[in-house]
Amino acid sequence: MKKRLIIIFGLVIVLGFSFQSMAQFTKEEVAEREKWEEFLKTAEIIAQSQPFEKREAVTDPWVLSLEKDGVKNDALWKDVEGRQKGFFENWRWEIAAYRLDKHLGLNMVPPTVERRFKGNRGSCQLWIESMMSLKKKFDEKIKAPSYKVFYWNRAFYKARAFDNLIANEDRHQNQTLITEDWRMILIDHSRSFRTSKKFTKKLIYDEKYKEGPTFIMKELPRTLYEKIKSLNAEVIKGVVGEYLKDKEIKAMLVRKDLIVKWVEDRIKKMGEDKVLYD
Repeated sequence: MKKRLIIIFGLVIVLGFSFQSMAQFTKEEVAEREKWEEFLKTAEIIAQSQPFEKREAVTDPWVLSLEKDGVKNDALWKDVEGRQKGFFENWRWEIAAYRLDKHLGLNMVPPTVERRFKGNRGSCQLWIESMMSLKKKFDEKIKAPSYKVFYWNRAFYKARAFDNLIANEDRHQNQTLITEDWRMILIDHSRSFRTSKKFTKKLIYDEKYKEGPTFIMKELPRTLYEKIKSLNAEVIKGVVGEYLKDKEIKAMLVRKDLIVKWVEDRIKKMGEDKVLYD
């Protein structure tokens, strides 16, 4: 997916929302999130296009230009379901990922809701402005400001924990966006929530990950870890509703146990203060 561009700050002024950034939301931003969801559900579609080449977006998403009460903003809509180029894709997983992100307090996934378009059900995600993608950062060897590195690394560790939980092996570098203030945004989750043995026997992102152990779950917020640890079938079902099947929930609970074991083993080796923080 190519880099996304957004006019989010205009919405803050006109709608009175308090979002300062669409990644790693503040408490004030989280309190306003439902308004963004309502905008995505009810704003009028004033334009539509499919600007991406197949190599950029195999799911054939649509960019919808939305308008409500004089405010305009784009959103990404997709209704993909089934196997695409060897991978299983599902628009429902986009919504499940967003809802789980909210429940965990991760706050790194843009508002995503269900919306009908051309008579079909699909996911509709707020279009996000970014300074660059992670791919550009790596390709052009762009370094984060020294005073941001500590927080940037911690964001990366949280993203790894989330992807381990939802079995998202498709976190390629164009699916991680970077804002001007070096916050991290996670997009595109239509290849998540896998159920095969490959995704229940071990974690995707651990020390043996093909790209190296640099960005594993080195340290995590205690609140995030406790939220993950407390997940059970009833809780997950209440969070994601119809957007995950029972077998997908069951597989996620297996991965939850793998995460807990990984963290507990690391605590024994490193000490709790080196692994969890408040």
